[in-house]
Amino acid sequence: MANANVRVRFCPSPTGNPHVGLVRTALFNWAFARHNGGTMVFRIEDTDAARDSEESYNQLLDSMRWLGLDWDEGPETGGPHAPYRQSQRMDLYKDVAEKLLAGGYAYHCYCTALELEARRDAARAAGKPSGYDGKCRDLTAEQKAAYEAEGRTSIVRFRMPDEPITFTDLVRGELTFTPENVPDYGIVRANGAPLYTLVNPVDDALMEITHVLRGEDLLSSTPRQVALYKALIELGIAKEIPVFGHLPYVMGEGNKKLSKRDPQASLNLYRERGFLSEGLINYLSLLGWSYSADQDIFSVAELVEKFDIADVNANPARFDLKKAEAINADHIRRLDVKAFTEACRPWLQAPHANWAPEQFDEAAWEAIAPYAQTRVTVLSDITANVDFLFRDAPVEDEASWTKAMKEGSDALLRTAREKLESADWSGAESLKNAVLAAGEEHGLKLGKAQAPVRVAVTGRTVGLPLFESLEILGKEKTLSRIDAALAKLTA
Repeated sequence: MANANVRVRFCPSPTGNPHVGLVRTALFNWAFARHNGGTMVFRIEDTDAARDSEESYNQLLDSMRWLGLDWDEGPETGGPHAPYRQSQRMDLYKDVAEKLLAGGYAYHCYCTALELEARRDAARAAGKPSGYDGKCRDLTAEQKAAYEAEGRTSIVRFRMPDEPITFTDLVRGELTFTPENVPDYGIVRANGAPLYTLVNPVDDALMEITHVLRGEDLLSSTPRQVALYKALIELGIAKEIPVFGHLPYVMGEGNKKLSKRDPQASLNLYRERGFLSEGLINYLSLLGWSYSADQDIFSVAELVEKFDIADVNANPARFDLKKAEAINADHIRRLDVKAFTEACRPWLQAPHANWAPEQFDEAAWEAIAPYAQTRVTVLSDITANVDFLFRDAPVEDEASWTKAMKEGSDALLRTAREKLESADWSGAESLKNAVLAAGEEHGLKLGKAQAPVRVAVTGRTVGLPLFESLEILGKEKTLSRIDAALAKLTA
């Protein structure tokens, strides 16, 4: 049942290029919000000045727009909880940290990094949990003063409750974490900078987020956030604890978690190759969710209509590039021809085109486009498929030449040329019959007979339907290219 009160958030850090795991998280949040008629909040977590960049920030916004994942509140849109960049909300975090300290929910910790490591090593040696041992939990004013007199700095730690924490995950069911496995944790650095462990739940509370849908890698931090939420509720800062849903890992090659550094993880790669945004969204939505047992291809509207986070599978999802390409190819076939011809434009121009701009022939492109649409997997495939139409000569591909030009190919090409010269060029069928007849004279079936013709005319062994291609290229250019191939064969 739809719930218009649903408020979800997508809150990436602007570091590096957007990756498919991040996009999958954005997509599930967006689809859940749209399915329920709720609100999508886009928040930028840019508190790490050393790693964050304005370039990455702009790439995030551009990627969301390209995918069509619009947001109701966030950067450049605004909203009742602005600003939506954490770097502009520091005073809010400072105020909350002071309230947590004053209320006894947090405390100053003066332990040095060396002391912490020594105690962790000792705990591990004794077979005990190696998290923070609470040494500074109950310091007296005199002890704090003594530490400060030594010149020690302090971080702020949140005081975890001495009882199990239980919550129900929308994907994984009821989960319980015991106190020894969730020790007190830092929320403010010694220099006063707030940590993710504070700013993320504080922003969720202040922005009244109802559902937190995020990656499985953040599951271990959830009991900390649940405890912090309870404190924020008692302080009057939060209204309720959001419902959590932890999405399954996306696995790459060798069933390893798909890393940001994995080449196939980059969203830009798919944009540059000419994936349609609809095709990529279709595929990414299948990483942990399914439309139905017998349907893998669906529109964005159908995704929104059907999507429910309760149907997400907890098991890891494997990124399968071949399946992603196959789904994208299906979406290319679904375009009307005019939309396809326009979508291909970037790959018919510099820097992709291997012909001069003035050589491009609009009429030839519009004629060949319907045949190309049934053959390409991604839009970037179009360049190599149609370049023979716009170049003075076909590309020189020695591997294709060697594969197609066998002993006797020169004789076959001469016969084919004779029959093509006298053929009716007003239709592809007569051109096919001409090459078929040439093949029969040399004891070859059509497949073998057309291979040398294809390479002579297009430069490649595979491509668009040959005889429709010859018709569009025209008689004069076709015969001229066959002559050039014969000259090369007999040189």
